[in-house]
Amino acid sequence: MSKYEPLTQFLSAQRAQEVPMSFSEIERVLGFPLPEKASGIRAWWSNNPSNNVMTKAWLAAGFITERVDMGSRRLVFRKSNTTPAPMKTAVRPARSIGFLDRIRAQLGGTVTIPEGVDITAPTGEAWDAER
Repeated sequence: MSKYEPLTQFLSAQRAQEVPMSFSEIERVLGFPLPEKASGIRAWWSNNPSNNVMTKAWLAAGFITERVDMGSRRLVFRKSNTTPAPMKTAVRPARSIGFLDRIRAQLGGTVTIPEGVDITAPTGEAWDAER
């Protein structure tokens, strides 16, 4: 039995589609403090099954994490209906004006690109293998 089994059992017993919880509430369910990484690394809460052992606990209960707020130490577990949230498709090369707008939309707040920066401009680095 995994030490995170209490979370699996708790979430499995929930009937609501969404279960908002604070990190403290999760710790009470588990009976021990979350690892330090849980409070400092957003990716710790990803729904990738190879991420960490606790991820498998909420996935096994049929939930995924959403709206993780590291500042307030809160998140929402949402029933996944056994279908993971759709992955965003890769950005295709631009053929018209609006390329940067499409990149910004695709990245959805994961990266900040200052206005006026051309991310397609050469950096001056040489990538040839002979160097």
